[in-house]
Amino acid sequence: MDRHVIFGVHLTNRLTHASRVQEVFTEFGEHIKTRLGLHDVGPHGSSPSGVIVLDVTGDDPVLDRMAERLAAIDGVEVQRMVFTH
Repeated sequence: MDRHVIFGVHLTNRLTHASRVQEVFTEFGEHIKTRLGLHDVGPHGSSPSGVIVLDVTGDDPVLDRMAERLAAIDGVEVQRMVFTH
């Protein structure tokens, strides 16, 4: 079955947790096809929170481990979208 799996990763304090999140991204780097980071930028600097959109590939056990590792980081929430075709 062909599918696209997208992770939405929300960081509530991205400056504090970014290095731990990056460690997980590096560990699972071969499963990340596309990465897009989003955060608000205003007149007083960047927002402390942000969202990272990941287009990932791999079987469910690997993607489950990746999501679990990310969600175990304080201040990180992970949501998954799966599109089959």
